[in-house]
Amino acid sequence: MGLIEKIRGAVGLPVTASPRRQAPSAAYMRGDKGIVMGAWRPPVREPRHDVADAYELAIGRALDVIQNSGWVAGIIDQAVANTVGEGLRLNSTPDMSAFGWDRKTTSAWARRVEQRFELWARTPLECDIECRRTFGQMQAATFRQWFATGEIVSQLRFKYRPGGQYGTKVKLLPPWWLSKFSNEAERIVQGVRMDEDGCPIAYIVRSRAPGLNGVQDVEFRARDSFGRPKLVHVFDGVAGQVRGITPLVPALRLCRQFDQLADATLMAALVQTVFAASIKSDEPTEDMLRSLLTPQEQARVLGSGATVFDVWYEAQAGWYDKSVIDVGINGRVAHLFPGQELQFHSPAHPTSHYKDFALHLLRELARCAGLTYESATGDYEGATYSSVRMAVNEIFAITRYRRKNVVTPFCQPAFEAWLEEEIESGGVDLPGGIEAFLANRTAICRAEWHGAAKPQADDLKTAKAHEIWKRLGVMTDEAICNDLGTDVEDVYAQRAREREMRGEYGLPEAETVEADPDADALLTEREEEDGDG
Repeated sequence: MGLIEKIRGAVGLPVTASPRRQAPSAAYMRGDKGIVMGAWRPPVREPRHDVADAYELAIGRALDVIQNSGWVAGIIDQAVANTVGEGLRLNSTPDMSAFGWDRKTTSAWARRVEQRFELWARTPLECDIECRRTFGQMQAATFRQWFATGEIVSQLRFKYRPGGQYGTKVKLLPPWWLSKFSNEAERIVQGVRMDEDGCPIAYIVRSRAPGLNGVQDVEFRARDSFGRPKLVHVFDGVAGQVRGITPLVPALRLCRQFDQLADATLMAALVQTVFAASIKSDEPTEDMLRSLLTPQEQARVLGSGATVFDVWYEAQAGWYDKSVIDVGINGRVAHLFPGQELQFHSPAHPTSHYKDFALHLLRELARCAGLTYESATGDYEGATYSSVRMAVNEIFAITRYRRKNVVTPFCQPAFEAWLEEEIESGGVDLPGGIEAFLANRTAICRAEWHGAAKPQADDLKTAKAHEIWKRLGVMTDEAICNDLGTDVEDVYAQRAREREMRGEYGLPEAETVEADPDADALLTEREEEDGDG
């Protein structure tokens, strides 16, 4: 017992125990008792449950902002252009060691596959079951839909059409057509049927029943008995997640905040520009107006049943019939009605921090969408070559990730289904035919999908960097072509054709590329102009 407690006990006052001090601790979350962290106790749940609870509301809100927000619509367009562009290009890289082929034979066979696939991909009649889009346009549509839903769903159909050569078709499905039905006993989670290992084997699609007003659930297998893909479901999630959710979820609140900020700012500006006349008085309104009337006018009010305001307004109108306010001719000044004072109000901005806060919201929105602020808004004020280049280098890693893990999983099954048909029909020769293809599907269908080159802030500086790295022997032609969004074999083939054409027309050979002193001088001059050398 401390000294204070002993004194209180001696004089007959109740003794209260001293509060125990908590021992110093370095444990995690030790500061969660305050007002900031005390009420923040979210539960830990399975990702599939979080997605299921928020799925429909998140999709509805995401679709709303994409369709009605100019900023979001523009950001999505830019993201689609950066990631998909005109469409990812097939680069077939098969492993044909099982057939005893060398590199040259394999390369020639792969080029043949790419050429044949391009015929299918560029013709809506061949690749789209609806005959509306090329394969590149379908990639763009699915990636745009991924932003709204976090998922891509497509069905691989087989149907010949008059004038067409192929039966393999792709049908795009809205992801919300996937049923949200779950039955753990049958291993069905949100419309996805899985085996004992969690591998999707079938999908339940909700569609309208022919001839009926309602809908029905139809189950589609993921692949047929030969391994041919039938329904493709793409999403980018974490362990335990079965369905995707829009990547714009963290930014939905930002969109609403930006709209509210813009509306409030506009309303405040409009209100402050409205002309208003007021009379200051401590008396009640009716008494104040009556004091402005003559005895004859007050008697007329009592006799006619008119209100005091009606008579006062009529007197005011008569006054201004003879007293004109005209500031257009030499600033003329006139007497006003007694008791009135004319004031001119200029519009005032509601807050000086509007721009800073609006830019903060746009930066966060662009970051969530995987774009730089400059690319998302078109605002390059204060940006330098170094800052833009650094931002592009970091963000382009997100672009490559989305190409490989969002768009490519949509493209690859379609390519596999097409190649199976092409080999079976004899369009592409393969030793052993379709049986050999089915036995070596994974090796034969190996491919990469390339998109547009990384944006460059200054092409001259980029070319100079490539030249230096190649002279040092640490960069290959293939790496340079990848940076430029081209295929090295296509470049070599085109250069060979051009060399032959120059010989046919008697033109001199192209000069060997060497260091250009003028280019070095121009590069130094640009760096000095940039100020960030």
